[in-house]
Amino acid sequence: MSITILAIESSCDDTSASIIQDGNVLSNIVSTQEVHQKYGGVIPELASRAHQQNIIPVVHQALAQAKVQKNEVNAVAFTRGPGLLGSLLIGTSFAKSFALGMDIPLVEVNHMEAHILAHFAEDPKPKFPFLCLTVSGGHTQLVLVESHLKMQVLGETIDDAVGEAFDKTAKLLGLPYPGGPLIDKYAKEGNPKAFQFGEVKSKELNFSFSGVKTSILYFLKKQLKENENFIEENLHDICASVQHTLIEILMKQLKKAVEQTGVTRVAIAGGVSANSGLRNRLQELSTSLDWDVFIPAFQYCTDNAGMIAVAGYYKYLEGEFVGQEVSPNPRLKI
Repeated sequence: MSITILAIESSCDDTSASIIQDGNVLSNIVSTQEVHQKYGGVIPELASRAHQQNIIPVVHQALAQAKVQKNEVNAVAFTRGPGLLGSLLIGTSFAKSFALGMDIPLVEVNHMEAHILAHFAEDPKPKFPFLCLTVSGGHTQLVLVESHLKMQVLGETIDDAVGEAFDKTAKLLGLPYPGGPLIDKYAKEGNPKAFQFGEVKSKELNFSFSGVKTSILYFLKKQLKENENFIEENLHDICASVQHTLIEILMKQLKKAVEQTGVTRVAIAGGVSANSGLRNRLQELSTSLDWDVFIPAFQYCTDNAGMIAVAGYYKYLEGEFVGQEVSPNPRLKI
C-alpha cells in the first residue's frame, strides 16, 4: 500500500502545502505574501492573517496537482517550529483539524531539520554522514547529519543569522525587501575586493555576524558624509564586497568543520543557499579540496512544504506520531 502524506508549512510568511507518496514529492505549492514588501520586513500579525486566507486554497491546489483525494492521505505532517508563533498556529491548527476529520495520524516536523532533509526530495541524495551548512534569515548552523532522523549541531550563530546580515545591509543600501536576492544580483557585476569590512572571530565552529553588520553601517555613514551619492555610484562593488565577506565567514567555519570531523560530504540548505555566490564558492571548494558537494534545487531552498513532506515521510516510517494536544514551538531546536 502506498504511503501518502499531506505536508503543511507556515513558519513565516510563505503558506505552502505538498503531497509526498512513497518518498516522491508529487506537488509543492507555495503562496508568497507580498503584503510585507512595503514595510521592509515581515509583520507577524499580517503574516498570520494571510496564512488564514491562503491555507485552504494552497492545500486544494496541492491535492489537485498530485491527483490525490483527501481520503487517500495517510497522515498530515506540519511545521511545529521554529518560526513565528502566529504563523505556526495557523498551520498547526489546520493540520490537527484535517487529521482529526480524516482520522489519520499527525507528524510534527522541525523546520530546520526539514531544510536539511530537502536533499532527499531529488537525486543525487547524500550518503550519511554528511555536514550541512544551514543558512537562512533566522538561523546559521553547522550540522552533522548521521541519519534521516539523527542530527547534531556542531556550531551556530552566537548573535545574528547570515540571512539577516544580507537583509539588513540591503536596507542600509535602500534596496526593497527582501533585499538579500538583490545583493546577490548586483554583486555579479561588482568587484568583491573593492571594500573590506571588519568581522568578529568566532570561537570553535560558531558564527558571528553582528560585527560585520556594524562595520558595514559605519563604513556607509563615513562614505556618505564625504559623498552623498556614494551608494548609488558604487552599489555593485558594495554588494559584491559584502557578499564576499559574508560567504568567506561561512566557508572558513565550514572548512574547520570538515577538518575536525573528517567528513568531506558537504551540503547547504535554507533560504540563503539560493545565493549564487555561495553556490559557486562551494563548487570551487569541492574541486580544490575534493569535497563531495550537494546543493538543493531552488524550489527546496526557501520555505516550502516539500521539505516538510520529506521529513514527515521518514518520521512516518518510524512511527513518530503526535497527539491532538501538540502545540507550536517557536524556538524548537534540532
